[in-house]
Amino acid sequence: MSEQDIIISIRNLWKIYRVGQVDVPALRGANLDVYRGEFVAVVGPSGSGKSTMFHIIGGLTPATSGTVIVNGRDITRMTDAERTRMRRTQVGFVFQKYNLLPTLTAYDNIAIARHIATGRADLEPEFMEVLELLGIAHRLHHKPSALSGGEQQRVAIARAIVNHPAILLADEPTGNLDSVNSQAVLRVLKDLNRRLGQTILMITHDMEVASWADRIVHMRDGQILDWETSRPVPAVRSGSETNTEEPN
Repeated sequence: MSEQDIIISIRNLWKIYRVGQVDVPALRGANLDVYRGEFVAVVGPSGSGKSTMFHIIGGLTPATSGTVIVNGRDITRMTDAERTRMRRTQVGFVFQKYNLLPTLTAYDNIAIARHIATGRADLEPEFMEVLELLGIAHRLHHKPSALSGGEQQRVAIARAIVNHPAILLADEPTGNLDSVNSQAVLRVLKDLNRRLGQTILMITHDMEVASWADRIVHMRDGQILDWETSRPVPAVRSGSETNTEEPN
């Protein structure tokens, strides 16, 4: 791959928090490249800096020093307003907690993200194919309380990609799910990556979850240690198989 294929480029990234009179470094000169269309998992123990790096890439937290190029733009040089616009158009977020609005249907939870970014609340007709791929097209008029954990997370994924972001950042996306629902969500992420070419950067502490990615990056003490190609994972099931009922 060439440099033109790099969608995230991190160079000498530092993040230092001030705690009382003490400087606490969360990132210590981290370096990482992610290529367009890759599915990369970042693993490491608590306090390794992976979530801090995630928040900086997504424009949620400013860096102390270093550069972070996301889809051709250095977000470390952006103003707060520019980072906000970048988040709305270039980055999709999926978190451990689904963060769905409980009074809205699945459809409206997805549509509100589109409205915030574009001013339009209608979903594009072709996006319905994505909802079929996610296995939630038949559940759009249900509120979160009527959905299983796996279905709620898939609604959260749909909300994250409704504006066709350049990258999808997933922070412990299976952390609240049992093994069956975890597998369903991971199959969805793998399918989005393989079929739609969605670039995915996933944070996890679980090596079994990380094995679904194409590449695993190891972090410790605020630094990137190394990376490895993941072992093969089970074949991705079709959308119709994904539509089966899941346990809560």
